Amino acid sequence: MNDERFPGLRRRGFLAAGTGAAALALAGCGGPDGTADGGSGGTPKRGGRLRAAFAGGGASETLDPHLANLFADVARAKALYDKLADYGADLSAQPRLAAKWEPNKSLDRWQVTLREATFHDGSPVTAEDVLYSYRRIADPQQTFRAKASLEPIDLDASRATGERTVEFVLKRPTAEFPNVLAAFGAYIVPENATGADFDKKPIGSGPFRFVSFAPGRSAVFRRHEGYWDGAPHLDELEFVVANEESARVNALLAGQVEYAHELNPTTARAHEGRGQIEIVRLRNSAMQAFCMKTDRPPFDDKRVREAFFLIADRKELVDGALSGAGEVGNDLFGKGYEYYADGLPQREQDLDRARALLKRAGAEKLKVTLDTSAVAAGFTEAASIFRDQAAKAGVTIDVKMGSKDSYWSDILDGGTLCCYRSGAMPIEAHISQRLLTDSTTNATKWQHKDFDALYQQAQSTRDKTERAAVYQRMQRRLYAEGGFLIWGFADWILGTARKVRGVETKAPANTLDWARFDKVWLA
Repeated sequence: MNDERFPGLRRRGFLAAGTGAAALALAGCGGPDGTADGGSGGTPKRGGRLRAAFAGGGASETLDPHLANLFADVARAKALYDKLADYGADLSAQPRLAAKWEPNKSLDRWQVTLREATFHDGSPVTAEDVLYSYRRIADPQQTFRAKASLEPIDLDASRATGERTVEFVLKRPTAEFPNVLAAFGAYIVPENATGADFDKKPIGSGPFRFVSFAPGRSAVFRRHEGYWDGAPHLDELEFVVANEESARVNALLAGQVEYAHELNPTTARAHEGRGQIEIVRLRNSAMQAFCMKTDRPPFDDKRVREAFFLIADRKELVDGALSGAGEVGNDLFGKGYEYYADGLPQREQDLDRARALLKRAGAEKLKVTLDTSAVAAGFTEAASIFRDQAAKAGVTIDVKMGSKDSYWSDILDGGTLCCYRSGAMPIEAHISQRLLTDSTTNATKWQHKDFDALYQQAQSTRDKTERAAVYQRMQRRLYAEGGFLIWGFADWILGTARKVRGVETKAPANTLDWARFDKVWLA
């Protein structure tokens, strides 16, 4: 593939899932079954090559699935490899290479049974491959993405109890252990596969097998006829790198690609319903928020935090910062996901009550700095809109622009108020990574031992209904006095050629059906 076809090809793409910038999410508008159908459904047709344009990572790109970091990396990894489980549209863990999992009574040992599946070279996927893959990820000398997610497993004590059965021994009771199996980057590779193998001749158990790879340019894969979940409809799948959004759109319009990932709302509005290409809006995707640091003035006073919840006009923020491509939030993560507390009243702007709360807190003429950056779409717009909203409640906000390169590391510890976003993950993972006393990315500095204890209680509760009730309690507390002012959820937008069928539209990024091409066909 010639670079000339896609201007600006070599510039670096958007990071898929690091820190809070992370993994964005998809969910949308299409056929009644949740697939984008290009105007009509029909019976899947076999054959053809689909070309998919993604922002990439330049000459340093790799097909090592344990190093997958960009959206393009993940899309290629899931075409070649499988995980034991993956996230459904509601972010609950769904079985993949694992046919089933069963815990013991104390939830600290889990028996996982593998389905009958083969790698591309015909060899079976075994328990030893699983243990090898997880131990490779957990190697202290390496920095593989899934390492932190696998931390609850005692990999020295875990063992194969048969060719297709693994006993995982955990360091503590973990009711949501299937989330670990579905973790970002936790792909299963053949035993003894090494870094050198992945870019020359990677062998996975996924729906497509390797043909060729030119880092920063193109990757070509072919149908794996023996795929356990049914052979793909497509003969071939090519990933092409086009870092500029305009290049991806132009390639789609010119018929050079059939699928363009990550379009902006302006592009979507310009082409939606015009008949040239299909626009797929994946709703409710990226959480958009302001983070209040709860361990320092002025946000160590929960009355000030509540006042800020009431200052926000969420619809104005969604319309202005997201160009209307999203929906309002209610100060809780994971709208529509498993365990989400959807029974709490939608919070509305109430400037009189906000002023009264600030007066009671002795913060009538409050001045506060809001850190933002052009690191993510809508951040700078959201900051200025919120500054104007706060002024109506007598609060002076000084908007401070930060560096794109260091924003995520800086705002985790510094400042008092900042713009924040997150992609899809289970509500349990959001809590464990961001809201416990020892969480590594605790951007709101929410540190409460009784809250930690509720999380441990949820994790040691075997009955799902009882566990859901504990998560509801935790969310009610966050809704009342947490540090995340979650004002919206952005749509994630992609474009396809009109002949493309079977693109799932209810699948947040990094979930099973996002960027999944084995169920797609060309009409």
